Amino acid sequence: MAKAKSAFVCTECGAEYRKWQGQCSSCLEWNTLSEVRLAAARPGAAAGSGAGRAGYAGGLSKEVVDLGSVDLTEVPRLSSTFGEFDRVLGGGLVPGSAVLLGGNPGAGKSTLLLQTACKLAQTRRVLYVTGEESLSQVAMRAHRLQLPTQGLKMLAETSVETVLAVAERESPEILVIDSIQTMHLEDIASAPGGVAQVRESAAVLTRFAKQSNTVLLLVGHVTKDGTLAGPKVLEHMIDASLLLEGGADSRFRTLRGQKNRFGAVNELGVFAMLEHGLKEVKNPSAIFLSRSEEQAAGSLVMVVWEGTRPLLVEVQALLDESALGNPRRVAVGLDQNRLAMLLAVLHRHGGLFTGDQDVFLNVVGGVKVLETSADLAVLLAVVSSLQNRSLPRELVAFGEVGLSGEIRPVPSGQERIVEAAKHGFTRAIVPRANAPKRAPEGMEVVAVDKLADALEAL
Repeated sequence: MAKAKSAFVCTECGAEYRKWQGQCSSCLEWNTLSEVRLAAARPGAAAGSGAGRAGYAGGLSKEVVDLGSVDLTEVPRLSSTFGEFDRVLGGGLVPGSAVLLGGNPGAGKSTLLLQTACKLAQTRRVLYVTGEESLSQVAMRAHRLQLPTQGLKMLAETSVETVLAVAERESPEILVIDSIQTMHLEDIASAPGGVAQVRESAAVLTRFAKQSNTVLLLVGHVTKDGTLAGPKVLEHMIDASLLLEGGADSRFRTLRGQKNRFGAVNELGVFAMLEHGLKEVKNPSAIFLSRSEEQAAGSLVMVVWEGTRPLLVEVQALLDESALGNPRRVAVGLDQNRLAMLLAVLHRHGGLFTGDQDVFLNVVGGVKVLETSADLAVLLAVVSSLQNRSLPRELVAFGEVGLSGEIRPVPSGQERIVEAAKHGFTRAIVPRANAPKRAPEGMEVVAVDKLADALEAL
C-alpha cells in the first residue's frame, strides 16, 4: 500500500511547505503550520492541483491553441431574477463561473440565494446544498418567504465527495453551496472551516463548475474586521467575490462587488429586507434622500458615482468645541484619514480653523463612499456646522479637493448633474471642468476653481 503523502499548510495565509518549520515564510507568523494528508492524484488529474488531492478525476483543456483562434462569441448570461444582483455581477450569471457571496451573520446571504434558487428552479435545473441547516429549516424559511418551492432540488450534506457525486447525477445548471466553511474533504486531516479544508474544497468545487459549465454560488462567512474567512487564496480561485452589507438596525442591504472577472467591481446593488425577503430597490437615491422638513446646519446632499449610475446621498457634519487636548475626528462611511487632510486644506486655503473642534461626519443610510468626489460636499457641510448656518435644501455639490485648494473634476460630471435635476435640486456647485455648456432646465450650475470660490458661492 502506497504511503500517504502529506504537506504542511499555514493556518493564517494558506502557504504550503514540504517540511515543518517554526515560522511561515509568507506571513511571518510562528507555529501556524499544520500537517495535511494528501491523496494520490488520479491519472488525468493535474499534478499538485486541488482536484488531484481530493481524488476528483478530470482536468481542463490540455491542448495548446493560438489566442487568435479562440472563439470570441459572447457566452450567454443567466439572469438571477434580481436586477440589482445582475447589475453587480456585470449582467447576470456566467455558466462555468464561481461566485462567492460574503457578509455578516444576518445580512441575508442565505435569503438572497434561496430566493434566487427558487425562482430560477422554475425554468432551470438548480441544486441547493445546505451544510448549516436541515431541509425542514430551509423549507420553513421558503414557506415564510412565500417562494415557489416546486422544482428546486435540495441536499443537506457537508461532504464534498458526496456533493460532487450528486451533482454529476443531477447535472444542475446552478449549484448553490451554503456555506463553503461547512464543507470538508475526507482526505484532509483538519476540521471543516480550517484553512486547508476551505481552500481544497473550493478548488474542487470550482474545477467541477468549470468542467461541467455549471454556475457555482458559494456562501462565505466574514471575520470580525469584515474580511472573508479562510485563506486569501480563496478569493483568487473564484471568479467573482461579492459582499452583502447591512447593519442589524437597518432594513436596507447593499451588495458590492470586490472582484469580478466578468464585469466592473465598483457596482452597487441596494436591497430592502422586508417580511417576505429581500426586495431590490430600483431608485436608491430616493431612500437615501428621506430628509426631515426642518433645515439643519451641517447637512448637504452630494452626488457620488457607483459603478454605472449616480447616487445621491446626504452627508452630515457636526462640529463641537473640544474639551480634549487632541480633538476627535470621527468619520462614518468616509475615510477618516482623508477627513484630516480636508480639514487641513480648509484651514490653509479657506481660512477656517477647526483645530479646537471635535469633528463628526456621517453618510446617511449606511453607505460607504469610497471615491474622492465627496470632498467638496464634506467641506461645505463642515463649514455649515462650524458657522451654524443651514444650507439650502435644493443645493447639491461634488468635486475633488486638492492639497493646494483647487477643485478638480470627477468622472461623469454631467450625468451627476442630470440625476440631481431629476430629483428636484435646482442649484449645484461643481468643478469648472464638469460644468455643462447648457445646464438642465431649472438647474443653476455654479462652476468653481478654488475652495475659496466654493465658500464664496455659499
